[in-house]
Amino acid sequence: MLNDFGGQNNKFSIEKNFIHLRMIYDQKTAQQTAKFLLQINAIKLNTKNPYTWASGWKSPIYCDNRISLSYPEIRNYLAKKIGEQAQKIYGQDYVVAGVATGAIGIGMLVAAVLNTPFIYVRPEPKSHGRQNQIEGQINPNQKVLVIEDLISTGKSSLNAVKALQKNGIEVLGMLGLFDYGFQLAIDNFKAAEVQLHTLSDYDHLILEAEKSEYVEPEEISVLQSWRVSPSEWKPS
Repeated sequence: MLNDFGGQNNKFSIEKNFIHLRMIYDQKTAQQTAKFLLQINAIKLNTKNPYTWASGWKSPIYCDNRISLSYPEIRNYLAKKIGEQAQKIYGQDYVVAGVATGAIGIGMLVAAVLNTPFIYVRPEPKSHGRQNQIEGQINPNQKVLVIEDLISTGKSSLNAVKALQKNGIEVLGMLGLFDYGFQLAIDNFKAAEVQLHTLSDYDHLILEAEKSEYVEPEEISVLQSWRVSPSEWKPS
């Protein structure tokens, strides 16, 4: 489902950005989610003094959606909206799986909204005990909906999917809070044949940042250019 996104007055061309917007299920939810994440500094933007990611990339954006767990009203909104979208897209008969560690909290909240069992998936099996990678009770014949908090390249998210599939579990798809919209992630999810929807994404974030005057007008072009080639981007 892709609703109208601002008509001719929209500064971001629908045709140009369709590849990013197609993962958004509801535009109003996407804009409100971006607004909330900026308000509580779960997402920070700084074009003049960029952040350094673990990968070594320089970035004008830093995202830690776990901060939303400290705000009851906002975390409940996010969980409710993911739950609503989950029911509309996938129905009700499945287990909710959170990707550790970032999506354990929001995953549990979504599972509570849907009144469904919850499990979580580690990046790799434990080195001791039962050596579990999947924590919680699930049978091979059950279906799973994966919950993620942030999609960057998609590597860690899809690693969780592979772990589930390796154990004979059918993955229906993935719902997340926020997506950077990198072409690499789009290609990775397409190759893995995993359906992805997120509550919000980078395009909606930039629109909200401009609307709320979170950034200066001249910074918009910098934020746009970073997303085109994030691994090579350098601050001016």
